[in-house]
Amino acid sequence: MRNHVKKLLNHQRDILSPQARAALQGAMDDIGTAITAGADKAALEKQMENLENSANKWLKPYPNAAWRENIEVLLVALTVAMGIRTFFLQPFKIPTGSMQPTLYGVTSVPDYSQGPESPLANPLDVNFEIPTGWQRVRDWFAGVSYLDVRAEADGPLERIEPPFKFLIFNIVQTIQVGGVEQRIWFPPDYGGSTLDKRAGLYLNPTKVYRKGEEIVRLRIVNGDHLFVDRFTYNFRPPQRGEIIVFETRGIQGLHQDQFYIKRLNGLGGETLSLHQDYEVSNVPGMGTVPVGNLVVNGKQITAATPHYEDVYSFYGAGRYSKVLPFKENHYYGHAMIGNMAPGHEFTVAQHRLFVMGDNTMNSLDSRYWGDFPETHVIGRSFFVYWPITERFGWGYH
Repeated sequence: MRNHVKKLLNHQRDILSPQARAALQGAMDDIGTAITAGADKAALEKQMENLENSANKWLKPYPNAAWRENIEVLLVALTVAMGIRTFFLQPFKIPTGSMQPTLYGVTSVPDYSQGPESPLANPLDVNFEIPTGWQRVRDWFAGVSYLDVRAEADGPLERIEPPFKFLIFNIVQTIQVGGVEQRIWFPPDYGGSTLDKRAGLYLNPTKVYRKGEEIVRLRIVNGDHLFVDRFTYNFRPPQRGEIIVFETRGIQGLHQDQFYIKRLNGLGGETLSLHQDYEVSNVPGMGTVPVGNLVVNGKQITAATPHYEDVYSFYGAGRYSKVLPFKENHYYGHAMIGNMAPGHEFTVAQHRLFVMGDNTMNSLDSRYWGDFPETHVIGRSFFVYWPITERFGWGYH
């Protein structure tokens, strides 16, 4: 109590009269003497009462004291949170599928059951029911959300705004139908794409929606949300096989001022290549693609190497087969394309890094745009905190 009054006195010393300052200082000295002398409880309570009366009499009251206190607590909490985010743990979400099946990005399935005249029409017949009650809650914990948007007025779809974001969270998104703006509160993540691309929508003045008609119907499997460890690399450099997060600033061919997540495969000064193990047939848009294990300075990285247990397991390979059928989101080693094409070697420059995605057929990585400065690394993948699936916690490599 004495220290609190002392703090307030120091705050107001320049606006208090000499008499007020002397009275407050005298009351603080009296209670200090009682504490030093080991006074009993009754004596201390009497001095505390005296100090309280002096403070009430002489200190100037602050306007809106409750608001001031709450704002002060909020500012301290934000400062602590930003400090943790900057120096220890930063939240991050996986927007795309480049690290599947180790870490999942956002995927979405439109409802294509609305007939061939619908902008959602597609040869696939995916018709799902939107659950309610506890099933909807269970789906949310598993990272599955649903979007069902209906027209509030007659007319064509005229505008689709990008979501308004706060940190990594979508707050609101606006679309316009028939001159009426409709807001989608807390829209789900769309990954590296947008609502119109995910849902098959397009601005078509000839397509007129009727009030109450369905515009968007999506089942979205949200990407993994994780914490990035920004602390460890202050004391040691990144190690091969770790999943790292880095900024794209200055990397040609990439969107600038974004964060990417990939597996670290090459360190400064190393010469890299891929040793062919198999061929994957019927890869969409690519045909037959050779795949293999990473070779670093002539030494092959295998499934026995830490962090590569799943990447180089080649699940589904026959005993004598050297050809694997393509399957979506499946480990195949690394596709031998770009800088890692058959017969190619890549020497990583000093103080630079070489990364590749685990989704070997669908990852824009160093095989295309080369190495990047090690100073761009902000941390390593640390802990998946949502959704609650088999990858929750440290349940991934």
